[in-house]
Order: sequence, then C-alpha cells, then structure tokens
Amino acid sequence: MSTAIRPNPSAGGSNSDARLPGGDAHAEAPTTLTERVPRTLGLLDQFGFWGNLGVSLLGFSGAIAILAPYGVKPLTFGAAVMATVVGSALGGLILGATLVLGPKTGAPAMVILRGVLGARASIVPTVFNIAQCLGWAVFELVVISTGLRALTHDHVPRWLCLVVAGAVTTGLTIWPLGWIRSLRKYVSVLVVAALVVLAFGLLRNPVPHLAGSWQGFWLAVDAAVALTISWVPLGADYSRHSRSARSAFAGGFLGYGVTQVACLVVGLVALAQVAQDGNKIFDLFIGLPLGTIAFAVLVIRETDQSFANVYSTAMSIQNLRPNVDRRILTVAIGILITVLALTININDYANFLYLIGAVFVPMSGVLVAVWWRTRGESLDLSESAPTRPAMLGAWLVGFVVYQLINPGSLAHWSSFWTTASTHLHTAGHTWLSASVTSFAVALLLALPFARVALCPSRGGQPDRP
Repeated sequence: MSTAIRPNPSAGGSNSDARLPGGDAHAEAPTTLTERVPRTLGLLDQFGFWGNLGVSLLGFSGAIAILAPYGVKPLTFGAAVMATVVGSALGGLILGATLVLGPKTGAPAMVILRGVLGARASIVPTVFNIAQCLGWAVFELVVISTGLRALTHDHVPRWLCLVVAGAVTTGLTIWPLGWIRSLRKYVSVLVVAALVVLAFGLLRNPVPHLAGSWQGFWLAVDAAVALTISWVPLGADYSRHSRSARSAFAGGFLGYGVTQVACLVVGLVALAQVAQDGNKIFDLFIGLPLGTIAFAVLVIRETDQSFANVYSTAMSIQNLRPNVDRRILTVAIGILITVLALTININDYANFLYLIGAVFVPMSGVLVAVWWRTRGESLDLSESAPTRPAMLGAWLVGFVVYQLINPGSLAHWSSFWTTASTHLHTAGHTWLSASVTSFAVALLLALPFARVALCPSRGGQPDRP
C-alpha cells in the first residue's frame, strides 16, 4: 500500500516565495512522513542553524586541503584565503539553491529524489547517504571526544567522552526543531564570540611567511566547494521547516558560507603557526588568552554536526520506511554510532566517505536543474513516481567526469580510474576542478529534461528535451 507524503500547502501556486503556514511556534518535527510538516523556522533560525554547521572542529585542521592541495606545491597564504572565499561562495550558491526545494515540497532530501530520479531509483542515493551520514557521525563523536580530552589534559577516559557525546547527540535528535531554535537564540552568539577570541589570539603574532604558489588554486577551490556541497543530501531535512524559500536560500548561502570562510581562515592561520601539523591545532587554541573557554564552546557546540548526521540518517531511512517513528530510529542510530566509535578505527573509512561525497557533487547539479526548471512545484514524490532515465544518466555522467578528473585514493577503485584518466589525459590538471566540472556537466545534461520531474497534471513530459 502506498504511503502518501503530506503536500506543501503552497506548492504549485503562483506565489512561489510566499510565507508558508507556521502553525504552533513550538511545534516539533513530525515523527513519520505521513504527518503534516510544521513551518516554524524563520530567517534567523536558518541563519543560526546553517551558520553553526559552517563552523566545525574538523574544518580547522581540514583547512590543510586548501593550504596544501594533494600533488602540488602548497599555496601562498593569500591564495589559500582567496580559494576559501571563492569555493565557499560557489558551494553556498549550490547549497542555497537545493535548500529551496525543502520548503517548496515539504519533503526531506531523499524523498525529493523520488521526484528527481524516480521512487525506486532514489533508493540508490538514499543508501549512499545513510552510509556517509553514519560515517561522519562516528567521525564527529571521535572529534568531540578528542576535544574533550584536550580540555581535560587527557584526564577523562576516551570511552567516557564518546559515551557522553553519543548520549547528547541522541538527545538532541528527539527534539530537532527545538534544538535548531536554541542554536539561534543562545549558541550562535557564543560561537561567534569563540571565533573572535581565537582569531584575535592567533593574530597577536604575525602570520608566518608561507613559501608557495597559486598553482593549486583551483584544487583548493575544489576542496572548499566539496565541504559545502557535502550538506546538500541533508539540507532539505531541515529547510522543509522554513517559513519561506528565501530564508532557506539565505541560510545556506550566507549563513553557512560566511561562517565556513571564518572557520577555514582561522584554520589556515593556525596551520601556518604550527608548521601545517593539524594534530597541534587544539593545543594551540587552548594556549591562547581565553582560548580554553573559546575552545570549550566549540567542542560542546560540535554536537550540532553529529546531531545533523544522526537525524538525517533517520530521515533517509524514512524514505525507505515512511511509517517508522524517527525517534526510535535516532535512538537506535545514536547507540550504533557510539558503539562504532568505541570499537573501530574510523580513519580506515575516510577514503570511502570521500568517494561517497563525490557521488553527491553531480547530484547537486541535477537538483539545481530541477529547481531551475520547476521551482519545486508539484514534484511527484509518491512511492510510484516513475524512474527518470535522463536524470539518472546526467547524474552518472557527472560522477564519471568527477572520477576521471580526481580518481581519489580508495584501494582498487581508484586504480581503475587512474588508468582511465591517464589514457584520456583528464587528471593532473591543476586548473581543472573535479567538483565544479562534474557539477556543471550534470546540470547542463539534466536541464533539458528537468520538467519530467513534475506530476503529469502539472506539465511533466516524457524523457525528451
């Protein structure tokens, strides 16, 4: 028996950016996909949520991918900052455009893919998204526990830090909209203050001169774009509660983009001061004036990252099982990631996670094509939505393009693509961005067919341009 997704009351109308019904200002997210979706998050809520996600403990040390792209000379400090700004702006535009589909449809991200790819075909990216969300949730618990141990000078056992981080993460997912509203009211100001404290503390000393070049500029841009686009397969899980499409877009483009730039620039300065040794960054922060307090704020607040990954895992599972209570799912997922964090070496999983991320870069291009051509009006999100071969083809070609430009480093898988790219002379070009190119290819291929995602009564056509 087919399960109906409650439609967005404003979808299909001419006022495509009208404010959506808000209802109870303290309403929580529905427990299943068959319940009505409350529209209670305003512009400031979107800014607070996405702005906080733009700041990550992983981002500080991860800035090394921008400062020293793999396979080329490190960038000068100025080139790295410019790459951060350009990449965050491009990624923010893509993220913001895909977030608009949330309030337009009222559906989570993986359910929207029913209308884009077809109900059965949406299972493929859903499984990938579950895998990546679980992996990154485990990563975040490890990072939080590392931060807590740094604050206590390793006096607290690692297992206890992981259990506490997992318990807090799981608790936040029970009341997701309440947590997002709290981020806006209380946490955002503390995070901004913490970044200011760290920035001023680091800039007391001149930034060491970095001998480098602009040769890897576009590779660094690629890394910054990929960081932002990694949130695309999760975005509509939260933007569907937005009161307007404009506030959803602004939250992703400005809220996330600005704070990601701030986070990465602080990371770049810190890396320059510790000779690019990311393992020393936490100790550097704690040693700054008021640094312990600022770092403690960021460690505690890092639970918004693990929260988002756990909650979106549940939303993805609901695309497969719409009637399962999300609270049951998130409690089970919270226990699972805590056990995994306690028992496995998550670093062995990293290369696979980056490969999954590459899957969603061209998917973002397909999503933007659908938004461009349909504005999200009356997408067919039913469990009987037909498969869209043209859209699947655009996604697949975009993924192949990404692999040919950046084969990655996953054992066995990468060797095939390295051989193919060598024969085709597609790899090793420092001016060529895998993220930007694969996104553009998927977008251009999907555009002529994007209106097929509409319900037949709203103008959906067979798969031809």
